[in-house]
Amino acid sequence: MSVEFTVISIGTLSHNRMWGESAPLRTAHATTTYVADGKRRILVDPSLPAVALAARFNERTGATLRDVTDVFCTTLRPVHRRSIEALAHAAWWASELELQAYREQVEDSLQSAQRLSEEDASAARADLELLERFSPAPDKFTNQVSLFPTPGPSAGATGLLLTPADMTIAIAGDAAVTIGHVTSGQVWEGCADAEAAMDSLQELLEISDVIVTGHDNLMVAPRRRWI
Repeated sequence: MSVEFTVISIGTLSHNRMWGESAPLRTAHATTTYVADGKRRILVDPSLPAVALAARFNERTGATLRDVTDVFCTTLRPVHRRSIEALAHAAWWASELELQAYREQVEDSLQSAQRLSEEDASAARADLELLERFSPAPDKFTNQVSLFPTPGPSAGATGLLLTPADMTIAIAGDAAVTIGHVTSGQVWEGCADAEAAMDSLQELLEISDVIVTGHDNLMVAPRRRWI
C-alpha cells in the first residue's frame, strides 16, 4: 500500500511580507499534515488549538486524534506544537539536532533568569519538561517516509519526504513558508540562518514534485508546473 497524506489545516503567518505586511495582524498557525503508511499514522505540526484540531482532523480523515500513532514537529517553535499535549498517547518526534539546539536555547534563557519575568521563566521550565517527552526522530519512519533536513528556519529544522512510486512529496515546514515565498525564491524573514534556509529551499525545489508549505497550502513544485 502506498503512503497517503492529507492536509488537515492550512496555516498562516501572523504577517506576510509578500502581502506588504510589516506587523502582526492575525494569529499564526502552521500547516498540519496527516501521513498514513502501513500502521504508522503521523501527524505533522499540530498547530491549531486542541478542540479545533480534533474537529478538523475528523472532518478531513473520518478518524479521531486517538488514531494518531506519531507526532512529528518540523521545528520546535511553539506555534508548530500548540496542541501537542492533546496527543499524549502518541510518540513525539523531532530531529535530534532540533531537540539539542532548542534545549540549549531554553537552558541559556534560564541561566539569564534574572532578566526574565516569572511568567517567562515558568514557560521556559515548562518547555524543558515538554522536551523530555520527545525522542530523536529516526531517519525513516517507513520505507516511504523519510526525514529531510532543512536547516535555516531553525538550527535543526527538518521536513518529511514521502516517496510513493509516482512522485516525491516534501512536507517542508518553514523551509518553504508560503506559496508566495517559494514562487518568488524567498525565505521567511524569521529564519535563524537565511543563507542555510535558501540552500534548503533550493534543494526542496530540485527534488520535490509537490511541496506542503509551512504556513500555506500545498503546491506543485515550480519546476513541474509546465510538465
